[in-house]
Amino acid sequence: MVKKELVVGIDEVGRGCLAGPVVVCAALTMRGKRFSNKNLGILKDSKKIPVRLREEWFLHLKKIEVIFAISRVSPAVIDRVNISRAANIAAERALKKLLLLAGLQEGDIDVFLDGGLYLGSKEKSLSRAATVIKGDEKIKVIAAASIAAKVTRDRFMVRLSKKYPGYGLEVHKGYGTKAHIRAIKRQGLSDAHRRSFTKKII
Repeated sequence: MVKKELVVGIDEVGRGCLAGPVVVCAALTMRGKRFSNKNLGILKDSKKIPVRLREEWFLHLKKIEVIFAISRVSPAVIDRVNISRAANIAAERALKKLLLLAGLQEGDIDVFLDGGLYLGSKEKSLSRAATVIKGDEKIKVIAAASIAAKVTRDRFMVRLSKKYPGYGLEVHKGYGTKAHIRAIKRQGLSDAHRRSFTKKII
């Protein structure tokens, strides 16, 4: 890959969940790469793609040489620093992991982040990093990052459900569904839950 032709997209999932980590993915690919497949259609934000197709897209993206780096921040840290800071910590970590994996420096690439994500801080983000509102709908490499982050987090929540049974984490993935809230009221909070998000429930 030629450095000047590389681009990175960063997206997060799990920001609004009652349980589980916030997960961020940094995705690296060539500028101008086509993200389409005759069987899968056109790549979209992960929220607009069914579960089965997300898994298939994740595999396809790996095959077309999109490189991913994932970082997650635990509920305990989210409670301590707040969700926005936790997501940005994860974004910074994911980018550092990606650069190390690809043997690149920050100045080698342009970085696009979705929504409220920043590198460093909103006021002092990297000069070649841009936060794009609804970036997962506008920039394909961010959409690719959203797919990888969503698939990775969903898989993690299924594993977490075995450690903390009875909450249905494998179904709702930690979001505040009625069934999840009923389970919290019945069982109390687990170590997988965010205390700062569940104060009004218990």
